[in-house]
Amino acid sequence: MSGHSKFANIKHKKEKNDAAKGKIFTIIGREIAVAVKEGGADPANNSRLRDVIAKAKANNMPNDTIDRGIKKAAGNAGAVNYEYVSYEGYGPSGIAIIVDALTDNKNRTAANVRSAFTKGNGSVGTKGCVSYMFDQKGQIIIDREECELDPDDLMMMALDAGAEDFSEEEDSFEILTDPDMFGQVRQALEEQGIPMAQAEVTMIPQNYVALTDEGDIKSLQKTLDLLDEDDDVQSVYHNWEE
Repeated sequence: MSGHSKFANIKHKKEKNDAAKGKIFTIIGREIAVAVKEGGADPANNSRLRDVIAKAKANNMPNDTIDRGIKKAAGNAGAVNYEYVSYEGYGPSGIAIIVDALTDNKNRTAANVRSAFTKGNGSVGTKGCVSYMFDQKGQIIIDREECELDPDDLMMMALDAGAEDFSEEEDSFEILTDPDMFGQVRQALEEQGIPMAQAEVTMIPQNYVALTDEGDIKSLQKTLDLLDEDDDVQSVYHNWEE
């Protein structure tokens, strides 16, 4: 893992999201719609919906907005059909990038993603070209200042619930799980009132790559910014050591 604070990265992302709440709420709204369509509107019987609701709360989405999204998805049989698509490619100096999107128009999304890579002097590759460099994990980040529990007690609670790994940093705790165990671990912590700054299944790089050339850094940042601005893009993963 990177030597940098994971929580600082989370806060940085959250600040960007707070500046464009409409973007993150749109993303989560689509995820709610897909989860309800696939598993129903009752979170008690729909683990995927429970996980999306947890993500929504971590991003400060109001409860009434979440509830409206669920009811809208449950009662609208003619709603737009979204489907998941994923792209892999390279940024400057071979930085590995994975883009997950949720779209109602794959041609539009593919063109926008390809354009974002090209404008940042990168290229879209074939499926599997970089994903082998990442591990899919459930990741929960907890702000130290908001958690009153002793670190050892928190670690045992997470491990007992099925977590694979627990690590401490200066300002945060990180809990990693197998993707299939993520919902169970998150729910166990939620039931104990543990506040979570982030809780989602993500792609974690096996190794990070540092960039020293200012031109490469600017080019990569351009690609990441363009992807961030695209409403179809749900998540972007990379192995750049920022």
